[in-house]
Amino acid sequence: MNDKKFLLKEFTAFEYNDLDLDKREEGKPLVLNGILQKANTLNQNGRVYPRHILEREIRNYEKLIRENRAFGELDHANEPIVNMKNISHVIREIWMEGDVVYGKVEILDTPCGKIIESIIKAKCKPGISSRALGSLQRENNVNVVQDDLQIICWDFVSEPSTPGAFMMAEAKQYDANIVKTVFTKSDLVDRAANEILALRKKP
Repeated sequence: MNDKKFLLKEFTAFEYNDLDLDKREEGKPLVLNGILQKANTLNQNGRVYPRHILEREIRNYEKLIRENRAFGELDHANEPIVNMKNISHVIREIWMEGDVVYGKVEILDTPCGKIIESIIKAKCKPGISSRALGSLQRENNVNVVQDDLQIICWDFVSEPSTPGAFMMAEAKQYDANIVKTVFTKSDLVDRAANEILALRKKP
């Protein structure tokens, strides 16, 4: 594993089901089902996320969902920590179908959540963007995300008008020890257990 990691941010348009708006009950939180990310696909930042790495990270992220702390922010922070004052939503479910990562996202009744809800009610579609720690390796003229990837959250963002606009601030490196401040000891134990189970399943 590399000693240094970059803060990686990936943008995709949040393709949710418009019927979710119509089915919403009065007084209930807004819940949307949509695409969070894609594997084995060259993204706007010139990076590819191998499917097996994203599958592993989805398994690890499920622990945060079970514990009701799979929060995301409105707009990307330049730090690998979710800031409570900027939280707009929480992910309730996450799964993969083929190379596509889907999620059930609940918009929270917070100041930032109200902004997102207003945007969606106006039939506008915000972007969704993962925030993670990890390293890259150049392979066949593309940057391939390496096995040390650790997803922190998915944030709502505005769509950049220029492809690759979310590459800013990614030159900053973080010591591997920063992981200990982002994830709890229980998170790290669960992550290790998932990796052991995955190894046992291999032929």
